[in-house]
Amino acid sequence: MFYLLIYIVFITHHKSVSCEEVCYKDSCSDPDVESRYLFYDVNPPEGFNLRRDVYIRMAVLMHKLNKSRDPALNSFKLVLPTWSHLVHWSYSEVPEFLPWSTFFDMPSLQKFAPVMELHEYFTSLKRNKYTKLLLDRVYILQHFEDMFETGNFEEKWKVEKCQKAPKSRYFYYSNITSNNVKCISFHGPATKLSEVFKKTNARTILLEHTEVALHDHFGSKIYWEARRSMRFNFNLREIANQFRETYLNSNDVNDNTFLASDWLNDKPKRYALGGPYLSVHLRRRDFVRGRPDDTPDLKSVAQQISKQLENLRLTKLFIATDAPDSEFIDLKSRISEKYEVYKYTAPHDVQEKFHEAGIAIIEQIICSYARYFIGTAESTFTFRIQEEREILGFPIDTTFNVLCKENNCKKPSVWQIVY
Repeated sequence: MFYLLIYIVFITHHKSVSCEEVCYKDSCSDPDVESRYLFYDVNPPEGFNLRRDVYIRMAVLMHKLNKSRDPALNSFKLVLPTWSHLVHWSYSEVPEFLPWSTFFDMPSLQKFAPVMELHEYFTSLKRNKYTKLLLDRVYILQHFEDMFETGNFEEKWKVEKCQKAPKSRYFYYSNITSNNVKCISFHGPATKLSEVFKKTNARTILLEHTEVALHDHFGSKIYWEARRSMRFNFNLREIANQFRETYLNSNDVNDNTFLASDWLNDKPKRYALGGPYLSVHLRRRDFVRGRPDDTPDLKSVAQQISKQLENLRLTKLFIATDAPDSEFIDLKSRISEKYEVYKYTAPHDVQEKFHEAGIAIIEQIICSYARYFIGTAESTFTFRIQEEREILGFPIDTTFNVLCKENNCKKPSVWQIVY
C-alpha cells in the first residue's frame, strides 16, 4: 500500500517526457507477452456501491472470455482501476489512489476471473523508471442518442462521433494516455464487448464509461458466483465481527452464520438466525432532497423501528446512516430508552487505514448479520446488504424490508441467490 502511494506521487509529478522514458508496446519489458490487458473506468459521479456492480459486469465478461477457445480472447486480464476521486468522499484526509485490496480479498476475486491491481500491471513492466504509458486503444462507451426516443433497445454497437470531448489522460494519472481514442455507441450486455475486441489486435485496451454496458443476466447463477467472490478484506471483517461480539452479543456460532473459507465451497442454505439485534440502513442526505415523496421523517422512522423491535422482542438496534449527528441524536431520542441504540464510530487508526469506504463496508457487514434488517428503498447501499444476507442464508422475510413514508411503501425487489 505504502509502495503504491509513493510510486504514484513519483509518476504524477513528472511533466517532461523523453523518448526513452515512454513505455509503449515493445519498449517495456513485459514477461507475459501473450497476455492482453483490459483496463476500465466508470463515470466519475457514480458511487462506491454502483462501481461494485459495474465490476461484476466486467468480471463476468472476463470469466467468459477466459473460457473462450479463441486465443485472442482467452488471454485477457482485467486491470482494476484504483479507487479515486469519488464525489462523495472527502479527499482532505483520503489518499487519491486506493487499491482494491484495501476493501476486498484479491485472491477471492481471482478465483472467478483473471483480475489484477493497477500497480501490479505497472510492476509487471519491470522498468525502474518511466513516466508515460501509452495505451494501444481507448474506447469510450456511450448510449445511442435516439435509443430512448425510438424505444429501440436491440443489442448493437457502432463506432460513432463522440458525444463529449475525449479526455487526454486516464484514471486521474498524468502518465496514462493514448493516441488512439474512439467512441462506441453501445447497447447490450458487457459480454457483447468481445465483438469489439475481436476487431483489434491491441494488447492494452481501456474502456471508459463501462456503466453503459449491462449485466448479461442479472441475478443468474454466474452473477451470484461473481458476487460471492467479492469477499471483503479480512481486517474489515474482523473489525465488524469484534463490534458484533462486544456490543450486540453476536457471533457466527450462535447466529448460524458460518461461511466456507472459500466461496467456491458455499452451499445453499436458509437457516441463518442472525445476532439478537435489529439493523437499519437509513439513507438521508441526498434522498431527503431528491426523493421527498419516498423518504419518511424521523418521527415515522422511529415509530417503524420501535414497532419492529417490539414485534421481534429485541432490545438492541444498530443503525447505519449518512444522517448528520444532530439527526441521529434526534432519532435516538424518539426511540424508547428500553432499547439500546448503536452506531459504528471508527477509531482514528481505522479511519486512516480504510477511510470512508472501509467504514461503510464495516457498517454493511454489521447490518448483514442482524436477526432482521430494514433498509432504504432504491438505495444501492441497502441492496448490497440484502445480497450479503442472501449469501449468508437468511430467510427472505428477514431481509427484504424497507422504511416507508406513510402509506407510500415501495416494496423492494426480491433477488434470491442462485447456486
